[in-house]
Order: sequence, then C-alpha cells, then structure tokens
Amino acid sequence: MDATTGFVTQLGMNYETAFDVAAELDFDYVELLMDGDHERRSLDPAAVREAAADRDLDLLVHLPFALDVGSAYEHVREGAIRELVAAAETAAEMGAQKGVAHANSKAWGPAWDDADLRDLVLDSVREVDAETPDDFEICFENIPRGAFSTGNFPDLFADTDAAMTLDTGHARVDGFDSAGMATFVARHADRISHFHLNDTRKAQDEHLPFGAGTIDFERILGALPADWSGTLSLEVFTLDYGYIGVSKEYLDDVLASVES
Repeated sequence: MDATTGFVTQLGMNYETAFDVAAELDFDYVELLMDGDHERRSLDPAAVREAAADRDLDLLVHLPFALDVGSAYEHVREGAIRELVAAAETAAEMGAQKGVAHANSKAWGPAWDDADLRDLVLDSVREVDAETPDDFEICFENIPRGAFSTGNFPDLFADTDAAMTLDTGHARVDGFDSAGMATFVARHADRISHFHLNDTRKAQDEHLPFGAGTIDFERILGALPADWSGTLSLEVFTLDYGYIGVSKEYLDDVLASVES
C-alpha cells in the first residue's frame, strides 16, 4: 500500500500552527477545513502554498460542507455548485491535490421524492467534477442518512466517475461494523481515493482519537489491495494536538501491521 497520512483541521485551528504540528509529527499533508476563518475569501492562496512548502507538506482540503448542492430549488442549487467550484479553484491555487465534498440534499423530506433528489445530487456531482481544475480531485463523502449514505454509495459509483472519501465513523452510523466496512473497501477500492479515519464506540459520529473506539482499522485498511495508492486523514474532533499525536502513533502501528 502506498498511502500518505494527514489530519483534518478543526474550526479554531490556525493553519500555520497545524502545518508546524504536522511537520513535527511527520505527517505527509494537512487537510485544511475551508470554512469559517479559513473560508476561501479569507485565504491568500500563495501564502498557504508557501507555508506548506516551507514545511515540506502536501495539502488537501475539506471543501465547505453545508452547501446544498442537491437543493430542489434551481437557483439555490446553482449557487451552491458555483461556490463549491470556486472553493476548489482556490484550493488548487493553494497547491491542494484533492478535496472532500458532500453529495447531499437538504430538501424538506415530506415535500420531495427521494429518487428525484438523488437524481439532482448526481447531476450536481457530475457538474462539479466537470468544472473543477483537472489537477484537483474531488472525493465525495458518505453522509449518514443522506442522499448517498454508505449503503447506497455504489449507486453514485454507477452513475458518475466521482471518487469517494470513505468516512469510517459515518459508515458505523449507517450500520456497518468493521467486517462490513472491510467488505465495502474490498469491493470498491478502485473508487475510494481518500479516507476520513475517525473512531467511535457505538453507532454515533463521535470522532474519537484513532484507537479510542471499537473500530477495527487493521481489518478495514487490510482489505485494500497491495497496490492501492491514496490518502488517509485522521479526523478527530479536538483542538488539542496531543490527541492528534497519539492518533498518529496508533495509525503508524496499524499501517506497519497491515503492510508486514
């Protein structure tokens, strides 16, 4: 396996501090959350690119995730797509290689047919994929109880060329245990480009430090083919970088075991 590792920044994390920590902990990249203080209009792409390069880090991003790209209302949907593409263009200017996005609809369920909403989401995924820079890959994430949760994400594979971010905590919420996730990974490894690795003790989106819950990451990552090349982001809901460091140690141990 030729995987690189990083972590997702959280609201309240300064990106330069995050870059310093990533370099100190020997991560390959940082996944910068482009929201709040780090929304695209607040960032200087050249400065971000230089800061990452100075620390010999690659860059990924988590694109704004509250955009309603599957809206039932055309002008809302068009605006969300434009904003998502604009954020992707800014990310590419910063030197980011890929970004995570949500393929979902926030339409009021009782008023709209689920199949129609999924078709709108699929249209949006194809449009976003077509309009983003060629050297930037968008990886759409499984969203619990969303238009494309873990269970029906293969429908998105069938109808688009999009890559996937597999979020392990989200999959657990969707009812997948570690064995189920491993089976999903083995079947769809060719479409999974990125992982959000977050742990949980139960079927809730806890985003615990890696190794603090009950998910068997060795089994899941061990289901990837030997030639898989992708990215693994620790996604821990914390502002304490100590938990990121401990998570990195556990992840390194898991990868060493998988690769041995």
